[in-house]
Amino acid sequence: MSGFGTTVKREACFFAGAATTAFFFLAGADLLQPSAGFLVQMICFLWLFGVMLWCAFGVVRHADCLAAILGEPYGTLILTLSVIGIEVSLIVSIMLTGGTNEPLARDTMLAVLHIVLNGMVGVSLLLGGLKYGEQPFNTQGARSFLSVLIPLVTISLILPRYTTSTADPSLSTGQQISFAVMIGLLYLIFLATQSIRHRSFFIQPKAHSGVALSFLMAKDEADDDQSTHDDDDHDLEIFSTGYHATFLILTMLPIVLLSKKFAVLVDYGISSFHMPVAVTGVLVALLVLTPEGLGSFRAALSNRLQRSVNICLGSALATIGLTVPAVLIAAGIFDIHIVLGVKDTDMILLLLTLILSVITFTGTRTNALQGAVHLVLFIFYFILLFQP
Repeated sequence: MSGFGTTVKREACFFAGAATTAFFFLAGADLLQPSAGFLVQMICFLWLFGVMLWCAFGVVRHADCLAAILGEPYGTLILTLSVIGIEVSLIVSIMLTGGTNEPLARDTMLAVLHIVLNGMVGVSLLLGGLKYGEQPFNTQGARSFLSVLIPLVTISLILPRYTTSTADPSLSTGQQISFAVMIGLLYLIFLATQSIRHRSFFIQPKAHSGVALSFLMAKDEADDDQSTHDDDDHDLEIFSTGYHATFLILTMLPIVLLSKKFAVLVDYGISSFHMPVAVTGVLVALLVLTPEGLGSFRAALSNRLQRSVNICLGSALATIGLTVPAVLIAAGIFDIHIVLGVKDTDMILLLLTLILSVITFTGTRTNALQGAVHLVLFIFYFILLFQP
């Protein structure tokens, strides 16, 4: 019994998610209806959001443990697929739940890009800059991220505005298939580059004599990266591969199953409070990105900016590289019409964000000023969200 009790305590997020799922599927359906009243629905919303967020932390923890056990490229792939699986399940569930949700995928990806490239990057650079002054990172890795991210963002969110196959900023069936294949293929090529071919691009550089940066290659660099990785995993309680794989899937299930119930409350809240539909995308993005965001902040405060860069730019790229193909495939299966092309103001702010990201990651060091500029753009995103 003591062993079972320890497991329950360690995996409390899963058991809380399982209990919440059982309750809402067996007895809580009436609580989600407008007749239940505002206070009851607000409590249910906070309950579901909190439990799903807790489970998301659990998924990331088990993915990190599997990454420590299996190494690369499997660790990166498992973590990415887990996070994107949560994101896609939320998007599809909300799109299938009443209301006008055609732009939801676009709004979610736009929210992810702004939260990551301006919010997470801004806070990470600001915290690291205030504590250490300047922080080094590997320019080759950052430029590799951006060289793939910029064309994928343009193709996915800007180009559909100007295609003529459909009457609105969407894609035809043929375009959906070709876009999904090409975007997914390019992301897989990048993943192979990051994990196998050019791993040294994504490793923290070393400073020598306080002035020059020397990028250690091959074995020495790999050994240092492994040492850093070991330090990162020191606080993880690692068990067998089967244990973490099982609980990763089990902890993801409540998020996927509860997403339909969560969608009912979100759709009702948006219509009741006359809020912008894009707020739904922000909620989905926050659920998915909060665990990774905290990891980025901790890395910056530990003077490991390269890890922050990998987390932030990797999250943005995975959202476009995997979410877009998955959503396009789901749209075809469930016969959902989706709008991908961004509006004029969003396009200007998105282009400004990409340009600023190129400027920020062109040098070899970052400072607090760059973080502050990114945060200003992040604030502008929310201003325009509620007052377009």
